[in-house]
Amino acid sequence: MTSLAFHHSPHGAGDFLGLRRSRAGGLELVYDDGAQRRLVWRVTTPVTEQPLSEAMQLALSANRVLPALYSELKKRAIQIEALDRAV
Repeated sequence: MTSLAFHHSPHGAGDFLGLRRSRAGGLELVYDDGAQRRLVWRVTTPVTEQPLSEAMQLALSANRVLPALYSELKKRAIQIEALDRAV
């Protein structure tokens, strides 16, 4: 069994980034701002959990989490696609 990553913002904000496995076995990123927004993306690039976890940690250390996450994923050539459902 793999260990999946979960990170909270160190700034005391409610920001949360998580990495989970879908029912089909693929990786999904989950973002929750702690107030009203929850976003889920499917990771479409074959990648291990390590670079995703590193990107998530660096993104949460930034003041603007989502732009930082997109930037960190782009640096690592990791592609994602938004899912319609947020469960």
